[in-house]
Amino acid sequence: MDRPDRLEPQAAPLSRGARLLRRLLPAAAAALSGVLLYVSFPPRTVWWLALPAFAGFGWVLRGRSWKSALGLGYLFGLGFLLPLLVWTGVEVGPGPWLALVVIEAVFVALVGVGVAAVSKLPGWPLWAAALWIAGEAARARAPFNGFPWGKVAFGQADGVFLPLAAVGGTPVLGFAVVLSGFGLCELVRLGVERRRTGEVRWLAANLALLSLAVPFVGAFAARTLVSDKAEDGTATVAVIQGNVPRLGLDFNSQRRAVLDYHARETERLAAEVEAGKVARPDFVLWPENSSDIDPFAYADAAAVIDKAAKAIGAPISVGGVVERDGKLYNEQILWDPEKGPTQTYDKRQIQPFGEYLPLRSLIGAINSEWTSMVRQDFSRGTEPGVFSMDGAKVGLVTCYEAAFDWAVRSEVTDGAQLISVPSNNATFDRSEMTYQQLAMSRVRAVEHSRTVTVPVTSGVSAIIMPDGRITQKTGMFVADSLVQKVPLRSSETPATRLGILPEIALLLVAAGGLGWAIGAGIRGRRAEAGQVSAQ
Repeated sequence: MDRPDRLEPQAAPLSRGARLLRRLLPAAAAALSGVLLYVSFPPRTVWWLALPAFAGFGWVLRGRSWKSALGLGYLFGLGFLLPLLVWTGVEVGPGPWLALVVIEAVFVALVGVGVAAVSKLPGWPLWAAALWIAGEAARARAPFNGFPWGKVAFGQADGVFLPLAAVGGTPVLGFAVVLSGFGLCELVRLGVERRRTGEVRWLAANLALLSLAVPFVGAFAARTLVSDKAEDGTATVAVIQGNVPRLGLDFNSQRRAVLDYHARETERLAAEVEAGKVARPDFVLWPENSSDIDPFAYADAAAVIDKAAKAIGAPISVGGVVERDGKLYNEQILWDPEKGPTQTYDKRQIQPFGEYLPLRSLIGAINSEWTSMVRQDFSRGTEPGVFSMDGAKVGLVTCYEAAFDWAVRSEVTDGAQLISVPSNNATFDRSEMTYQQLAMSRVRAVEHSRTVTVPVTSGVSAIIMPDGRITQKTGMFVADSLVQKVPLRSSETPATRLGILPEIALLLVAAGGLGWAIGAGIRGRRAEAGQVSAQ
């Protein structure tokens, strides 16, 4: 009589609590990884936390179904974007903030689906990192002309990867960070697998090691592209921060006071110049909204600006709100002490829900107070703004525009030897928004190898060298001025010359990886179906 086969011991069934914990752990890990990515952003300088953040993201997504990956990706997006963008609700309440995050996190969720799909491919960190950049490219363009705030590159102003901005702009810089994070994930996973099985997968281990190491090596090599050497001489620039009467949205009701504050600070600086305490500037930069009273329509405003320009004896770039042919423009005005206004630049990338209101009727039906905050939409400019200021070519990138690759690059390709980012952050109180935007300007300085000045109504104003170093900065909500001799440069980095091409290349890599994963999945299902039919 044959003996029955010996039965393998069965694992004890998990308790209900254990099953629930097993399901919640990936969700918690995804959300906490997103929070870790947020913590890596300014004003903190722990840029390296982005690597374990993406390592955790890759870990929870590996081998997941598309539905599970969608949910986990969304949780990662919420963990990252909810705290990062909390400043958007400082004055208007949580409604717009939460709505923005809910929409933006969808892009991250879709990236999560893609990462899960490619997670079983050889060299998956490469495909997954490219997919992340594809998600950032989509966020930078839609909806309402995009919202690129929170690009991984903007969290790396203090990091070792920063020189890669000069190679291929924010897409290449961000790709390097994410690739290293996913490479770290794969190395740890293979290490755990080796301890469990004793098997060493050399090819996978080498690919993971390359994913982690190559971005560091590339960043070190790219340091040769970073220089603060003057190529076209130097210019002594003055950055004026006049401050505002009150914090918040109601500072706009104090328009004349804001103009007077900036004129007063300029005249104070002029007195110091006359006393020999400060070098005489070649030109002066005022912030966005430093004259919300249209100087072309109101003679008293023009007189205040003209007096300040004559006192300092140098041209001033003034941020004004100008009405022309029934349309409003956020405009930079070049005001010469002898000739008056000579050049203008109209902001091209205007801010949805701040400078214009999409879906106005729908939003008004939800909350009429929201429509009252943007009573009249601003119109867009169409041409780059490069002012000729005492022989220097100064490119204007107004506030929100600094987040958009094309808006900064166009000024450099149009001849800018120096970039100015006039901004108005008074609406956002003392939130992290100011420091996040300042980090963007530091990345732009390295990306295009230009000095970047940041005149802000209420701070933080700064002067940034072409290598990304901040050499001077102000406090917040104080009147102050910065004067410094800075290098003028005209050479173009690879990032400037290549423009959008590195981003397109990474999109093609992402598409290739996703296509490979989809094809492999289809072939696998067909093989399984064939085996079933054969049985």
